[in-house]
Amino acid sequence: MRTTNHGPEQPLRKHRLAIGSPLTLLAVSVVVCLAAVLLIGGSTDAWRATDESATAAQASGAADSDSPTATPDATIASSQPPVTSPSPSPRRTRKPSPASRQRTPSSTPRTDSAESTEPLTGRIKPGIRYRGVATAYEAGDGNGACLYGPSDDLMVAAMNHTDYESAKACGAYVLVRAANGASITVRIVNECPLPCEPGQLDLSQQAFAKLADLSVGRLPITWKLLSPAAAGTISIRYKTGSSQYWCGVQVIGHRNPVAALEVRTANGWRKLQRTDYNYFLAEDGNGCGRAIRITDIYGERLTIDGIALEPDVAQPTRVQFARH
Repeated sequence: MRTTNHGPEQPLRKHRLAIGSPLTLLAVSVVVCLAAVLLIGGSTDAWRATDESATAAQASGAADSDSPTATPDATIASSQPPVTSPSPSPRRTRKPSPASRQRTPSSTPRTDSAESTEPLTGRIKPGIRYRGVATAYEAGDGNGACLYGPSDDLMVAAMNHTDYESAKACGAYVLVRAANGASITVRIVNECPLPCEPGQLDLSQQAFAKLADLSVGRLPITWKLLSPAAAGTISIRYKTGSSQYWCGVQVIGHRNPVAALEVRTANGWRKLQRTDYNYFLAEDGNGCGRAIRITDIYGERLTIDGIALEPDVAQPTRVQFARH
């Protein structure tokens, strides 16, 4: 019987198969690794190229930042996370300082000279009733210490030395009332020297007779300042001897007592000093013959131009203080 011996080949075949399978697996693994390497390398190059492109685009964007038409690159937007720029801080509006604010013009008119801090009224003030006694004197033509000259009427009086107050009372109109109810209005044109006491009025005999008989001698009275309705217009007079080197100025016919008199100079308004004989003096002549400004005890100011430097002449004006 012919017998085929296959025993030795089977183990060999099995052995070959056992060896071949690992080799096949190894070869496949190598191929797969190579493919992976190639894929990874290509992807890395792609990312590197993308990064380089992004860097170039950023540089280009920075260079073109002044251009209003510059737009962000699409590659940068797809390959990098969006960059959030910080929002601008809110702008603060600075309030103007008080010095820089627009000033509203004041409604008070400006004057050429500084405002005086001295009170306009003296001892005799509006709205106050004074008590004293009335006496009588022979007034003559009505002239007196105020140097107004002869009076049109003799309803005049001399103010006691204290309330005369260096001619501040000159020209004042006062309403005098007696205890019996009789009253009269007089104008102050004179001074009653000491021992005339505060509150005392020395009336012309004509004025005293309207209140009581002259034989009474001393009559208890009250009196107060008036701002009369009929007063005409003011006149200005330069004193005898006045010139461009020295002058005295007087106000006549004023409704309210005069508180101040100024003359215009090259440097502005100059306030003159008042004498007890009721003239305002410019002893160095500065301002003599120029514009004059007068102020009453209520603060009203009147400016008078065109008064000639002519001594001892009462020159009329067209102005008068307001009634109060």
